[in-house]
Amino acid sequence: MPGSGGDPAPVPQPVLAPLTRAAIFLVVCIKPDQDSYAAVRSLCADLPAIYRAVDFRRPEDGLSCIVALGSGAWDGLFGGPRPAELHPFREIRSGERHAVSTPGDALFHIRAKNMDMCFELATQIMERIGGAVSAVDETQGFRFFEERDLLGFVDGTENPRGEAARGAALVAGEDARFAGGSYVIVQKYLHDMGRWNALSTEEQERIIGRTKLSDIELSDAVKPSSAHNALTTIVEGGKEVQILRDNMPFGRPGHGEFGTYFIGYSRSSRATEQMLENMFIGRPPGNYDRLLDFSRAVTGSLFFAPSATFLDDLGQDAPPATPASPPPAEPDPSPSPGAHDESLGIGSLKGGATDAPGV
Repeated sequence: MPGSGGDPAPVPQPVLAPLTRAAIFLVVCIKPDQDSYAAVRSLCADLPAIYRAVDFRRPEDGLSCIVALGSGAWDGLFGGPRPAELHPFREIRSGERHAVSTPGDALFHIRAKNMDMCFELATQIMERIGGAVSAVDETQGFRFFEERDLLGFVDGTENPRGEAARGAALVAGEDARFAGGSYVIVQKYLHDMGRWNALSTEEQERIIGRTKLSDIELSDAVKPSSAHNALTTIVEGGKEVQILRDNMPFGRPGHGEFGTYFIGYSRSSRATEQMLENMFIGRPPGNYDRLLDFSRAVTGSLFFAPSATFLDDLGQDAPPATPASPPPAEPDPSPSPGAHDESLGIGSLKGGATDAPGV
């Protein structure tokens, strides 16, 4: 495996690629037989070639694809060591708030300026592995006016950039075998737009923690400690621990469905998990994110996106010798409201190599 000894630094998948106007989030479960696991492993190795064939049609569209794998599928696909923090998504319950844990063995995050390019690549992927998997969620996201979500607020203002983004999103020396990879947590949130729109702008701003029109962060003098951006700010050793988001609106107006697809890439899965604990349980417990009074999570999964170097080496490495039989997905117990250790233990936030183009 890459990333040890004198090997060159692993090349990441395009986690740090620029935001696009369109995306498809495709989550699949692998059928529990060896041939199905072999088909998905083969697809992972061949995905760069499939990507290039689609990207060549319109390279100016900025097509990219990231494949990430779940805890239950990792051993059957790759055998051997596992990323240090890869585990099933941890369900959280507190009061009426519920961060659900839903099935998912593989995530394909496909991005481009136009949906037709995303659609074509998703089609080619499923042509290759459709008989080996079942799709459990497929969401088409779009970029809304002025980078806003459907609640009317700008989304992603505080995303790290440049080297800060690399340090936030990519594993480095703390797990050298999987350097260049990234932990990915995804959730679909559905919004009660009727109740949300019944609030005054000032009430909405206090829930989010920013002004709605100008997107300026509220001062600490007026911002509640339960504001969304207050609870999702994590400080470790005097420095803010960041993640890289590429959230997108989605919806079906004819069905009354209006939502946000949350996707967060991070160097440590614990960083995003701490944010979710703060939101659903509260900091301190009971001081929860009031946005959850209007939005509910309907999916929740954790994946690991290995480096592009790792995927390239799949064509050279022998597949696992044992038949693929994924262990039962048993999410870790929900954190208790009293257990609230915010020491993430992820060390320095420096490091990283150059992204692989597209995939």
